[in-house]
Amino acid sequence: MAESPTTARIVLTTVASAGEASRIGRVLVSERLVACATILPSVESIYEWQGKTELTTETLMLLKTDAARISALEARLHALHSYETPEFLILAVEAGSAGYLNWMQSVLGERVAE
Repeated sequence: MAESPTTARIVLTTVASAGEASRIGRVLVSERLVACATILPSVESIYEWQGKTELTTETLMLLKTDAARISALEARLHALHSYETPEFLILAVEAGSAGYLNWMQSVLGERVAE
């Protein structure tokens, strides 16, 4: 049965490579800023940067966390990220399975990094 409302959040970010995604994901999980980092390698991004249209192959990360960790997660991600302006988009989770949401909270625990 789906639980609603929830404080769960999904943060989207892209990085330059699968290796960078793995490194960042491991740090964020070990510091309990995210319960899970899902890595989707080899996505194409088309965007404008410094007056030019760019086409880049990147790795997409889906970071599962809760609302209380968003500020700390953003600061840590910026410190770990190779991009000058990393993507940091927050999606509110409207509802989710009780089992998964409970697992997330048990993994995240009470610790919130500063």
